[in-house]
Formats: sequence, structure tokens, C-alpha cells
Amino acid sequence: MSLVASFAGDSHEREIDELDRVKGITVEQGKRRVDATPFASSLIEGHRDIGYSIETAIADIIDNCITAKARRVDIIADTTSDDPMLAIIDDGHGMDDVELIDAMRLGSKNPLDVRHAKDLGRFGLGLKSASFSQCRRLTVISRKGQKLTSATWDLDIVAERNDWKLEVTDNPLDIDVLDRLSDSGTAVIWEKLDRLGGGIANDRKKRAEHINAALVSAEHHIRLVFHRFLEGNRPKLRIFLNGRALQPIDPLATRNPASQIEPEEAVPLSQGAVTIQCYTLPHHKLMTEAEWLEVGGPEGHLRSQGIYLYRGDRLIIAGGWMGLARQTELTKLCRVRVDIPNSMDALWKIDVKKASAQLPPAVATRLRRVIESFLGTSRRVYRRRGQKLVDHDRLPLWVRMQQDGRVIFRPNLDHPTFRQFEHQLPEAYRAGFQTCLKLLGSGLPIDALHADLLGNAEAVVEDMPDEAQVREMVEAVAATLLDSGIGKTKVKEVLQGQDFFRKAWPLAQPLIDQYLEDL
Repeated sequence: MSLVASFAGDSHEREIDELDRVKGITVEQGKRRVDATPFASSLIEGHRDIGYSIETAIADIIDNCITAKARRVDIIADTTSDDPMLAIIDDGHGMDDVELIDAMRLGSKNPLDVRHAKDLGRFGLGLKSASFSQCRRLTVISRKGQKLTSATWDLDIVAERNDWKLEVTDNPLDIDVLDRLSDSGTAVIWEKLDRLGGGIANDRKKRAEHINAALVSAEHHIRLVFHRFLEGNRPKLRIFLNGRALQPIDPLATRNPASQIEPEEAVPLSQGAVTIQCYTLPHHKLMTEAEWLEVGGPEGHLRSQGIYLYRGDRLIIAGGWMGLARQTELTKLCRVRVDIPNSMDALWKIDVKKASAQLPPAVATRLRRVIESFLGTSRRVYRRRGQKLVDHDRLPLWVRMQQDGRVIFRPNLDHPTFRQFEHQLPEAYRAGFQTCLKLLGSGLPIDALHADLLGNAEAVVEDMPDEAQVREMVEAVAATLLDSGIGKTKVKEVLQGQDFFRKAWPLAQPLIDQYLEDL
């Protein structure tokens, strides 16, 4: 045997000797099977960084409450004490000690198992991963029948011991939220809020501000994601944040009578049916400002347009076209509701956080066809309003022109108010007056308008005229209408239909009445 071969053989024997010293080795059919249980401290710390935010973490816990058939969920946050905590308490069916220990085990469910249609879980990871993303100590207390049990994972203890020993206590007595538990139900308690607290350890005030700001964002998310459960006179679920009932946010404005709702379509697949329905939101002038801002969300309507994917009434995806269309200002009123059963989780690649999904090819073709035929609806809503700019019978102050494929806005030099003032000027000043009007058109701040319209188009409004300006317009436009043959009795009606007077009608109406009376 060569020296190299001898060395290689010795090395192989040393590897075998090392493996033989590993615990848990069994030999089956000539093959060694080695226990490769992951290190507890490493794995459990890794679950902190799956990607949960405070919004998705709380929503994941509420999913468990819904699966437990809870009718009420209370979110209790103590943000000001030396040891802040957050508890999520439900009145669901509760768990006995065996069920609780299983629920606290990482990966307690097989995602391939057949589940009840209302089961919002999938991997058996949400409770633990969502909680660890925000805190280092997770305690779950559950009451079922006469039995009260608590179980705790403390990451500091896991790191010290590096084992999977769960701390379980029967009939715990020293936990603050026990009095909030009903005859059956579960309380999930987060302590050692190192992540939710922003890593702020020594400044209680700043830490409280950070946690409260995070809860404000989480509140909006909860009201949106679970809006179907919260809606109606007899909601399926009530959610309270520190005693305050949360109201639903319907991103489709379903109950607004001005919403345009298309017929529902169904796409049958082997795993169930995908249901598609298209909505066109009302123009912002047909909604209150509060309703408009709430439906648009923190990022506004431009970004919230698109597909709204629901699984078991729970919102998974809120906006975006998933590669099927572009987000534009003219389509920002478009929403497409897509409902899928939980049997399609793998097909749509629903992630652990239930915050992302991928469009399956079996649905993409049909959905693309639906979207392409639908997007024109929202464009028409805006174009009908934009048409007024080129309706010369309405005597616009600005005219919209097409020139070499570009759109140009110019002051309407033929407007009666401008003409009347021009005729009152000495001859030498009239050309200069027209030049000033043209300069206004040339100096239109297109870049600023473009940026403002893309950011928040509804916030861009006209400056309201004062009484002197309205009077000038009444005298000039009414005189032009009378000269064109419109009768005195019809002048007021025609003026009220014009944008300028309609927006300032409380101010304009008495001035018009006075003008017509003076005639």
C-alpha cells in the first residue's frame, strides 16, 4: 500500500471513530443513521429573522385566534413601565396542556396536511416566529374546561441551556392578564420586547414612543387585513386595542353607493375555485376626505391600486398588479378582488408570514384578460371629468390643446372676463395684457404639478376666489350669455353648471341674483 493510500485510510478510520462518539447513532441495513437535531439556541434565534414586522406579527397571532373560533380579541399594551409587555387575548376554545405544548413546538403542523377551510395557519410556525421577531420571552396561557395551563419560551434560558425544554406551569397565579381570560380562551404574552422596543433600554419615554408608533401602524394593518371579519351589524369578530374597538377598513369601498362593481367570475381548478371580482372606487369628490384617505392607506391610492388577494376572508395581498399591469394615475381607482381557499396555499406560494404570494400560471392568463378589459373603467371616470377642459361651451379659464403629440394648457384669451377687462384698457396696454396672459401659460409649473399629482393628486386644489373675483366673473360671463341669446331666466342655471361658479356657489348665488335683478 502506498503512503498516500495508507494516510487516506487512517483519515477515514478517524472520521468513523469521531462519528461513533456522536450520540444517537443507529445502524440499519449497513447504513449508519445519525441524530442531527439542530442546536436549540441557533435555530430558535434564527426564527427571529424570518422577516416579520410588528404588523404581520400581531396579525399572525390573530389568525390563531380566528382558527380557535374566537369572537373577541383584546390587544393589551403596557408601553410605559420598566418592563413593557404586549398581550393578545382571545375567547376561543382554548387548549389543554397537551395541545398547548404541541402549539409551542416549532413546526407543529405539516403544511401538506388537509386542513379545515377556516384554518388560517399552515406551517405551525407563526405563533413562535411572529412572537420571537418582537420579544425574547413568549408565554402562552390557555384555559379549557376547568384546566388552566401556561407555557413559556425564554430565549435567554434556551441560549444558556441549548436544549428544547419548555417551561410549563399548571394553574399559574402570578400573571397580570389572568383576570381577562374568559371561561375558555388563550392569552399570548410578549415580554423582553427588545425588537418591538427598538433596542432602547435606558430611556423609558423614547422606548414608549417607539412602541406606540409601531402600534399605530399595526392598528391600520389589522383593520385592513381582517376587515371582512369586523364588518356588518353582527361581525364575526371584534378586536380591541387597549379597550378601544377597531373599525374595519374596506379597501374596495364595497358599501359606497358610487362604487362600480363588476359581476363575479369563477376559475375552477383542481384544488378549488378562484373567484375574481372587479371594483372601481368612486371619484374622490364622491367620498369624504376621511373615507378617501382611509381607503387609500398610508401610501395613497396610486400605490394601493391593483389585486387584493383573500384567503379564507383574510387579506393576504393589498394592492399591486403582480406583473399584469402598470400602476398609473388613471387606473388608481381600480381594485381586483381575488378569493382563494386555503387548499391553494402551495399553488400561490403563500409564505409563513401570510404577507406575500406568487401568481400561479393556471390563474395568470385568465386574470390578465380580466384586468385588461377592466382597466378602462377607471380611466373613463377621470376622462369624463377632464373633458370639461376642452368643452368650450362652458367658457373655461384654461384651454387644453394637442400639439405634436403633446398636451398644452393655455389661458383662454377669449374668456369674457379677460375680453371685458381688455376692452376697458387703453389701446396701448391691450397687447401687453395679452402678453401677460400668455406668460402665465408659458410659466405653468409642470414639474411641480407632476410631482404633486403623482404624490397625492387629491391634495392639489384650485385657489378659492374672493367676492370681488366672483363679481367680475358674474358680470362678464352673464353679459356674454345674455348677448348670445340665452334668456334671463336660464342664465342662473347655466352659470351654476360651470366649474368656477359651482365651487363658489354660496358666494356666487346672491351676486348672480343681484346682477339679474339690477338688469
